[in-house]
Amino acid sequence: MRILELRNLNREEGYIYYRRNFTGTAVIEIPGSTLEADIDFCIEMSPFGEKTIDIEIANTLNYPVLPVKKALKEYIILQDQEGALP
Repeated sequence: MRILELRNLNREEGYIYYRRNFTGTAVIEIPGSTLEADIDFCIEMSPFGEKTIDIEIANTLNYPVLPVKKALKEYIILQDQEGALP
């Protein structure tokens, strides 16, 4: 399983500078098919410089959720480090 891309990614403006909220669609490749899932996620910076990511998947998936969330977190961290998030 791997994350192919994040589509229609929108950043929601907020008043808390250390939280960034996003909505979009994740394209996930699993053995035998490709899934699309609507997601909401938040990247929060702690006072010590650690980033924590909270992910909510709106759709029900026909695949275990924990590996999907773990792969999404890794993909989001990589995209954030590259500056590819809006």
